[in-house]
Amino acid sequence: MSLQTEDSFERFLRTVPGRRTARQLAVRLAADIADGWFVNIGIGKPTVIADVVDPSREIIFHSENGIIGVGPFAEESAQDDDLINASKGFITIVSGAAFVHHSDSFALIRGGHLDLAVMGAFQVAENGDFANWNIPGTKIPAIGGAMDLANGVKRVWIMMDLFDRAGVSKLCERCSYPLTARGVVQRVYTDLAIFEVSTTGFIVRELVEGLSLEELQRHVPVKIRLEGSV
Repeated sequence: MSLQTEDSFERFLRTVPGRRTARQLAVRLAADIADGWFVNIGIGKPTVIADVVDPSREIIFHSENGIIGVGPFAEESAQDDDLINASKGFITIVSGAAFVHHSDSFALIRGGHLDLAVMGAFQVAENGDFANWNIPGTKIPAIGGAMDLANGVKRVWIMMDLFDRAGVSKLCERCSYPLTARGVVQRVYTDLAIFEVSTTGFIVRELVEGLSLEELQRHVPVKIRLEGSV
């Protein structure tokens, strides 16, 4: 997609009253996580999921720095420098939580023991490739555990804003940034819509209130379609 002007992009966003905040998106995504799943919540936006999930749910959240049983964010008065997630955010732990060595944490990832990883992304391609560790020409890149997660877990879901700050769609035909993994993304949760990655491209599972498929398609450079349509 060609770069949108800032004014036109802001006007478009203002016409969508149902655009989700990070917390609203986390609540929506959490509703799709099955009870009993063992879930890595990456860094950035996905970490909010552990803060909003109903505590009665039986979901075990994992942070790759060695925490099994991540709980909500810590209140300021209870913050502990020794209790942080992989995003360096202050957290709590749930009853029965465990701390493991970094190598054991990655053995869980590489051994296929995680049901789901929720990660952010700079780009997601219609074939399921994604890029989330390096925008060339910006800061020094750091891959962290993203490649291990992308290739070791049973499912990969992406949680992100649909457009970057310049108004460019993060959904694309092919990623132009260095790849994290090929063909692994199954679902993409964004502030404007939820997409399924299929063999025929992006299928729209859900649109936020006030947004039509036709309007969204005008701003996204790849073909998107509703489930069941051609």
